[in-house]
Amino acid sequence: MPIKIITDSGSDLPQEYADKYNVDIVHLPVHFEHELMPEGMDTRAFYAKMRESKELPKTASPSPQVFLNKFKQVEPGTDIMVVCMSSNISSTYQTAVIAKEMYEEEGHPGAIEIIDSKNFSGGLSLIVALTAKWSLTCSSLAELKQMVLDKIGEVNAYFTLDTLENVIKGGRLNRLSGAVASVLNIKLLLKISDEGTVEVVEKTRGLPKALSHLLAKLESKQHDYEKAVIAIVHSNCEKLALEIKERILEKHPFKEILFSSMGPVMGTYAGEGGIGVAF
Repeated sequence: MPIKIITDSGSDLPQEYADKYNVDIVHLPVHFEHELMPEGMDTRAFYAKMRESKELPKTASPSPQVFLNKFKQVEPGTDIMVVCMSSNISSTYQTAVIAKEMYEEEGHPGAIEIIDSKNFSGGLSLIVALTAKWSLTCSSLAELKQMVLDKIGEVNAYFTLDTLENVIKGGRLNRLSGAVASVLNIKLLLKISDEGTVEVVEKTRGLPKALSHLLAKLESKQHDYEKAVIAIVHSNCEKLALEIKERILEKHPFKEILFSSMGPVMGTYAGEGGIGVAF
């Protein structure tokens, strides 16, 4: 029997992959002041609303009950694997663990594994997509867990932001420093660290140079292009992301590309004009 895969909305998993591999997505609540955004909110509508708002929307982890309800919807006896965004940027992983304990205390059949992906957005999207594929052919939940953990250790994820406004609004960058960086047109090349946090790799002048440095990171790893998969994510800048996709394929003929827009969870912190790759 196939293993049921569940992830959270911090993955930005393309909808076609969720549909194809029957991946369930637990949505993190997103509020604009006191207004809760609908789970299926169109990403363009979200970015338009964020653009008009003086304050950043607020995100929160789903409650353990939301995960528990999702577990109970799975066919009884089916093993479940939950792949969550980094526990160092969200408590979603911890709430999933609590839900697993609740599920087991209630005596339901079937085993559950909760995985901390140490990633988010494109990095998590890549891991979840591969997990879903492997779940169809692997021999056991234990085998799948080891495959996923090995992949987590291999994934490289980089991104760059066009604006620092959301980073400043969110208190992740000193307002004065952010203002100076904006005036000087400084762009940050960022990486998801091995611990699942965000670290600054480089500072460049202008977005074109930042994107060139982003693409140069693809040279740091050898790729078996007959099997290689890359994730490309963008925050409401599809045209630019498609151009980046073409630039990548000119030099790196990846077998498969996961292409998606950052949803409300990641878009809240990235702001518009962000580009990320994970490979």
